[in-house]
Amino acid sequence: MKFDKDQLHMVLALLLVAVIAAALLGITDMFTREPIAQAQREALHRALVQVLPAHTNDPQADQLVIGSQADAVQIYPAKDERGRVTGLAWEVVAPDGYSGSIRILLGLKPDGKIQAIRVTDHRETPGLGDGIVRNMHWLASFFDKALVGTHWAVKKDGGDFDQFTGATITPRAVVGAVHDGLEFFRDHQQDILKAIEKADAERTAEEQGKGGQ
Repeated sequence: MKFDKDQLHMVLALLLVAVIAAALLGITDMFTREPIAQAQREALHRALVQVLPAHTNDPQADQLVIGSQADAVQIYPAKDERGRVTGLAWEVVAPDGYSGSIRILLGLKPDGKIQAIRVTDHRETPGLGDGIVRNMHWLASFFDKALVGTHWAVKKDGGDFDQFTGATITPRAVVGAVHDGLEFFRDHQQDILKAIEKADAERTAEEQGKGGQ
């Protein structure tokens, strides 16, 4: 197949446009990647402060991963000045929100009772389902709740948690996801604590190794 001069010019022009567009995208990504990552870290820090008990460490710096690659969960431990665990936080996802998935940061005390929850991402209807973010009384109702001794459903379904007028699906989804998070803690509590102890021991050995150099 032969190209005439006009066709060749068109192909070269399209190739040049593609190269320039790719270069611009690469440059934009290079300059925005770190600011975006920093903003995400700061947002997570603010959320962790709200859901974890008092602590002196940086939970993000001490984060660890539990589970296989397919279902890995990032755990953020809170510790006091002596290195004792005061709480744990991780994200749970409610896939059955009214308008899609709802992402929730769940904070627990070491005994498995809830310290607090905060919704970090949702697409629920403003003025109805977004009570999962704005209704602080409803959010506070999760405090000190545990897997056992709590009816994990909204009151319309015979449970302990209020629903919102005209928006039962959204709080029902959040309650279900938090319940699943507590079951995860029950099933993996020992793995989490062992992973924290291992990470602390490795960090201590590394610091001692640097001090001996």
